[in-house]
Amino acid sequence: MIKFIKNFRKDEDGAVTVDWVVLTAAVVGLAAVAYNGISGGASGLANNVNTALSGATVTTNGASIAAPSNP
Repeated sequence: MIKFIKNFRKDEDGAVTVDWVVLTAAVVGLAAVAYNGISGGASGLANNVNTALSGATVTTNGASIAAPSNP
């Protein structure tokens, strides 16, 4: 029984698995945080572009064409 306990303490296979699980969970968590930050920024940028272009007027050959209104 003492030999079994000594061998169990020296065995590191389970420890390596736990390390990989923790590392994978950290990467997934960081990816989720990055996704939320990027999606919020991209949405805000799209709204800003929409606002800037909604009042734009294009002039070609002397004729003015106003931007269409949002439906």
